[in-house]
Amino acid sequence: MTAAVFFGCAFIAFGPALALYIFTIATEPLRVIFLIIGKASEGLKSINPDETAPSMRLLAYVSGLGFGIMSGVFAFVNTLSDSLGPGTVGIHGDSPQFFLNSAFMTLVIILLHVFWGIIFFDGCEKKKWSALLVVLLTHLLVSALTFISPHYGINLVSTYIIMVLMGIWAFFVAGGSCRSLKFCLLCQDKDFLLFNQRSR
Repeated sequence: MTAAVFFGCAFIAFGPALALYIFTIATEPLRVIFLIIGKASEGLKSINPDETAPSMRLLAYVSGLGFGIMSGVFAFVNTLSDSLGPGTVGIHGDSPQFFLNSAFMTLVIILLHVFWGIIFFDGCEKKKWSALLVVLLTHLLVSALTFISPHYGINLVSTYIIMVLMGIWAFFVAGGSCRSLKFCLLCQDKDFLLFNQRSR
């Protein structure tokens, strides 16, 4: 049972982030390597002079996903290791759903970091200080929600509401529209994926 809890919670927490990485970032490994090194523009131009530099949207997305995964790993790895213990139901008298709630909270934190990264980069680029303030305040609010209420349902529902609102905002900031969303959902738009977008 402990292995099932471990793998179930790990896949809940990190599965969507892994899918985002595989389908949007890992398809162009050279771009990932150069983004990590920090010489994206010069390195990509030396390899392929015809290719444009990575867009700010792509950089915001990759940075947000990276920060989200790092945050999720640091927040959830100890809980995951405790789930492998000898028949652990809860940690020190906590709810039996502690591991499941922690996995869903880690998932929402990872996705929020992606959305916050996109909104934050756009706010910095366009000097929209109110967007930066909203990102900062929602970050503090989500962090505080884990301390304010010991009730997991209230924390998860309110955090997921914030995530949906931030996701909608990030979608429109990244250049999305109701029309492009309709085409994507109907599988009629071939260039909707992030790695096919052109540089600004």
